[in-house]
Amino acid sequence: MLIYKKFIFDSAHFLPNVPEGHKCKNMHGHTYQLTVFIDGPLLPNEGWVIDYGDLKRLIKPIIDRLDHNCLNDIPGLENPTSEILAVWLWNQVKPLIPALKRVELNETASSGVIYEGE
Repeated sequence: MLIYKKFIFDSAHFLPNVPEGHKCKNMHGHTYQLTVFIDGPLLPNEGWVIDYGDLKRLIKPIIDRLDHNCLNDIPGLENPTSEILAVWLWNQVKPLIPALKRVELNETASSGVIYEGE
């Protein structure tokens, strides 16, 4: 069974490696939406794959590290494209939740990335 939980955070960033004149070279911000997908069996006694409260508790310190901060200041995110941020998030969450199947990160309502640990 595949379950998911969504998290919202606001962060600023700039993309230092884009060409001069590109609007994303300047500091700007996004309200990101992160969706984590967990794949696992339905636990017969509990009736769920994982307690959503436990999932929130595990992810919260990661979100708190990003929320209302400049992503460029976080080690490993010096060039924080959505794709690089998605991989970074995967690498933070996977050790905590081995059943992690996918992260989906939206930087706008119409733009985002899906990463499955490839």
